Amino acid sequence: MSVSDKTLMPKDISRPKAVLSPIDSLAPLPAPYHDVGAEPGFRAMKPACAEEHCASLDGFVALDGLRRPQSKKEEDEFVRAFVSGVSKIFADSNNNFLQPLHLTMDYCAKCNTCSESCHIFASSNGNEVYRPIFRSDILRRICKKHLTASGRLLGGFVGADIDVNWESIARLGELAYRCNLCRRCAQTCPLGLDNGMIAREIRKVFSQEMGIAPTPIHSKGSMIQLKTGSSTGLSKGALLDTLEFIEEDTEEKTGRKIKFPIDKKGADVLLVHNAGEFLSWPDNPAAFAILFDEAGVDWTLSSDMLGYDGVNYGVWYDDAQARKIALGQFAAARKLGVRRIVVGECGHAHKASAVSADRMAFAEDKVPVESCIPVLADLMQSGRLKFDPSKNDFPVTLHDPCNIVRQMGIVEPQRTILRAICPQFREMATPGVDNYCCGGGSGFALMNSYNFSDFRNKVSARMKFTQIINAFADEFENPDIIKCVCAPCSNCKGTIRGVFEFFEATAQYNVHYSGLVELMVNALASMSRPYLTFEPEL
Repeated sequence: MSVSDKTLMPKDISRPKAVLSPIDSLAPLPAPYHDVGAEPGFRAMKPACAEEHCASLDGFVALDGLRRPQSKKEEDEFVRAFVSGVSKIFADSNNNFLQPLHLTMDYCAKCNTCSESCHIFASSNGNEVYRPIFRSDILRRICKKHLTASGRLLGGFVGADIDVNWESIARLGELAYRCNLCRRCAQTCPLGLDNGMIAREIRKVFSQEMGIAPTPIHSKGSMIQLKTGSSTGLSKGALLDTLEFIEEDTEEKTGRKIKFPIDKKGADVLLVHNAGEFLSWPDNPAAFAILFDEAGVDWTLSSDMLGYDGVNYGVWYDDAQARKIALGQFAAARKLGVRRIVVGECGHAHKASAVSADRMAFAEDKVPVESCIPVLADLMQSGRLKFDPSKNDFPVTLHDPCNIVRQMGIVEPQRTILRAICPQFREMATPGVDNYCCGGGSGFALMNSYNFSDFRNKVSARMKFTQIINAFADEFENPDIIKCVCAPCSNCKGTIRGVFEFFEATAQYNVHYSGLVELMVNALASMSRPYLTFEPEL
């Protein structure tokens, strides 16, 4: 079947077939990756893995916890649990998404405006299964068949023409993890409906009702965080050792002495990071320490369980896990008596702490939450930080993290900073709230089970990589020119790092990535040595 063949219908999700809708072609990349063979191909799934899990949607496996039942009894229980879970999300008055869920299910006009806005649909050259309403329509038909009297009695005559079996539900579960939850579709819908939210609710049914979620975001994410207090598994002792190492390493490299204030009572700011920064990008928390110290900010880090890690993977797939983590983070802040929590460069932590957590906690449990980006812009504009922009005199573009920009409306502060400190700053096409997701949102940045990283690097990140190439169109192929993508989000940086490695963009063309605060410290007038040293390879 050609991917442009629109004869594929939602009811076909239950059709027995080795692969329902393979990716037969991809949108072309700009030069130098436009020639045939210029990019690596997809890795094939091992037959044994494809048989054990569910690779029959498109040849990829995201839900590594989803295994084929061994008997009819197991399959019947699988179907029963899913239908039960679906009925609950539509009846639960505590479901934060209940009203938009009903509206999206009831009022979609199928105008397909959302399809044109979806980066995954565009990257796959219009593969029908990635059309945002395709996923929603499957759920709509299942609900009609099992949750309404007319559907039970009249079936296909009233739009309940779908076989609900292991294959169809498993494929729908996989399909829910072909969406980055970037909400670009919701932004463009003329009725204000949210098909991305439908994908998240399907994930929630799989996790909360059936105990099925991708290992990297649940077993190795939420569960580790709730057990140890950190999504990286760092104990308190290991954290303190890591911070001491970062302090010493920063002084050795830059000559700048820093000290992380730990567990300071009554501070103005509790700074929370994505815990992965301390291990993968220690220059980022060190940069915050330098900027806050220079600006005279009264701040602290927490060493308490859940207190220093702003990660909350539950917002991607499970309300119960999200609430447990959010309440633990608030409790750590209240224990220190800080005035406010400031979230570092992590997009989903912004959404989890500043938006979602507001609905998960009672008033007495809450602590005010702010984004670091307006805080940093205020420090610059008030004159508390002085810069020499000539230190960043190389091409710089900005990637807009979806949860910070589209879902929280923080658009101008980061641009105000970059225009002041980067003389060669330029925008990507369709910037700001119209940006494309990096391709790693909603857990994709962490999900490397089987061949799923190929889907991320070649499909979900494709439109973002195209934007990056085009932003540096005049310089991209010149390896003598340093080019930098500013990505103020840990998950986005991780995805961009993977894409640059996959396409050898850094090794061949000297294209790099950085957070916002690293560029700020690099341009500080008071810094005697460069903070950013762009290496030939990531």
